[in-house]
Amino acid sequence: MNADDWIAHLRLEPHPEGGYFRRIYTAAWHIPADVLPDHDGARPVVTAIYYLLKGEQHSRLHRLKSDELWHFYLGSPLTVHMLDRGNQYVAWRLGSNPSAGQHLCQVTHAGCWFGATVDDPNGFSLVGCTVAPGFDFADFELADRQMLLQQYPQQAQLIERLTSF
Repeated sequence: MNADDWIAHLRLEPHPEGGYFRRIYTAAWHIPADVLPDHDGARPVVTAIYYLLKGEQHSRLHRLKSDELWHFYLGSPLTVHMLDRGNQYVAWRLGSNPSAGQHLCQVTHAGCWFGATVDDPNGFSLVGCTVAPGFDFADFELADRQMLLQQYPQQAQLIERLTSF
């Protein structure tokens, strides 16, 4: 199956950061707002989505108020680019070949800026993302290009690429 086949089969919708997604799980249990100081309300314990990027697409730089686990399912390896809280650039690859430095699962930490690119521009990557405490669009922030360029000037090329559509 190609990317469009998977998008149709999994009933994926366009995501504001780029690519396609569908929420596949929301925990019934919630964490109360009074124990989540960085969140503006209660959140499900965990949420999960399917996420697909076509080769010519990328996930724009964004950050969340929760940790996010990325799980590789199929397609081309995917590189996740992260600007961490220590002002360092970190990149890791999701894929099915550990001998090539690929991981089946990795985490982006709350508060870090991150985005993703498909390693094969003619391919696609299908991954899963699990967020805990659960995802809410109120906790999602797309990057401001100028602010990031001031904070991470050494990463200007990456920031320019991953803050546009």
